[in-house]
Amino acid sequence: MSLHPWQRYQALSLHVPTLSLLVDLSKTSLMDDALHRDPLLTTAFPAAFAAMEALEAGAIANPDENRRVGHYWLRAPERAPDAETAEAIRGTLTRIKDFAEAVHAGRLAPQKASRFTNLLVVGIGGSALGPQFVADALGSPRDPLRPFFFDNTDPDGMARELSRIAAIEDGLPATLTVVISKSGGTKETRNGMLEAADAYRRAGLDFAKHAVAVTGAQSELDEVAARGNWLSRFPMWDWVGGRTSELSAVGLLPAALQGFDVDSLLAGAAACDEATRVPHVAKNPAAMLALAWYRETGGNGQKDMVVLPYRDRLLLFSRYLQQLVMESLGKEKDLAGNVVHQGIAVYGNKGSTDQHAYVQQLREGVPNFFVTFVEVARDGETAAASLAVEPDVTSGDYLHGFLLGTRKALYENGRGSITLTMSDVSARSVGMLIALYERTVGLYAQLVGVNAYHQPGVEAGKKAAAAVLVLQASLLADLRRENGVFRTAERIAASAGAPDETETVFKVLEHLSANPDHGVARKAGPTFFLATFGIP
Repeated sequence: MSLHPWQRYQALSLHVPTLSLLVDLSKTSLMDDALHRDPLLTTAFPAAFAAMEALEAGAIANPDENRRVGHYWLRAPERAPDAETAEAIRGTLTRIKDFAEAVHAGRLAPQKASRFTNLLVVGIGGSALGPQFVADALGSPRDPLRPFFFDNTDPDGMARELSRIAAIEDGLPATLTVVISKSGGTKETRNGMLEAADAYRRAGLDFAKHAVAVTGAQSELDEVAARGNWLSRFPMWDWVGGRTSELSAVGLLPAALQGFDVDSLLAGAAACDEATRVPHVAKNPAAMLALAWYRETGGNGQKDMVVLPYRDRLLLFSRYLQQLVMESLGKEKDLAGNVVHQGIAVYGNKGSTDQHAYVQQLREGVPNFFVTFVEVARDGETAAASLAVEPDVTSGDYLHGFLLGTRKALYENGRGSITLTMSDVSARSVGMLIALYERTVGLYAQLVGVNAYHQPGVEAGKKAAAAVLVLQASLLADLRRENGVFRTAERIAASAGAPDETETVFKVLEHLSANPDHGVARKAGPTFFLATFGIP
């Protein structure tokens, strides 16, 4: 006999006082007694807990790279496997806070402005998504530095961001640029750095007097920054992956420069780590989430995860989670080398906006998802009372009503959901959220037998992109040899020794001819695909 909804709510929920967090699984497909009788509790979870414990102790996570994964040490240096690593973590945090304080006080000033008031972060993937999420969640007009981002190699996107900076008083002369790349060879970030440096040059400014690097020791970027005498360099260690780097210098430096309480960010993460080390599923919020993910997706990604935070400040949380979850879990092979095609797709926006977007499909369309609602108890970040928009009803009451109503409507139609309730959106609670999902991903990866800490698919994509640029160079060389001659893509592909790549050749030629950079022109042919290309 099923439990009464109130009893089920209590049986499948966990309140963690140290985190001011409530995890509610009562609207999932879990059995009433799942936290005590699910078979995974005695089969897969003991090994998952042991694997996470070994990881934190310094076990090799990526045998092919002989690399450890130590993002947990960032908020608990005493857990690092050696004193040198612990001291490096503590020393870097001190340097970050000292650097930010010098910038805020004006002791470290730009070349032609009285002080830095803008921050341009150049990065991609985890080097941008984490800082963007935290900046949006915690930012206010009172922050000492306003953040801007180059997070792609899109020339128009970078030009738009530079125009936004230029529209502000003092503009680029008052802008500090932080370039983030572990290897220093990530092309998108390298391109962003070059675009930024050129903008400073055109403004009559010395880029080095406005630039900071966050990178690996002796990387290409580290050497560029050292040779150019940049303002400072901060480390990215090989044991911190990009998608788990927000609480390293990658995220802490931008956060500190924006005036956020980085100690509270770290304290929230540390408290969550402590709560999620408990080797008991019913008492561990991350383990509970991992169990729900497994049962909702069949343990093989049968359903997507829709993330619906009911607070504007958490709008970018789903984008942040997309990389953390999908890059960590989206794997072709398991740890034994078997082809498994694992992963959980993540998407979302925010409530109640989504109720006017895709909740219609969530309730009545294809049931190929489960929802994670993120509820924030406190309506605002100040103690001021909210405006009553109706007698005894505030805007926040409406927001809360929409959350509960949507949650109930979905459940009544057989759509499962998880609800996380946090007290507020603060540095401590954001740190807690980051750590909660890092641990959940690690535990779930163990349950399904994949390595959460490598990304061969990403590397394959980079190699394929590099091959396209090699082909482009070959095409340009061929076009220049035949200057003034216009030929079809098929003929150019054959001439360049790439007859099997005619489709890619055509796409590259179309791009080259649409832009003035290389002098390639296009002439219409009898069909769109029989156009000819050449250098006049």
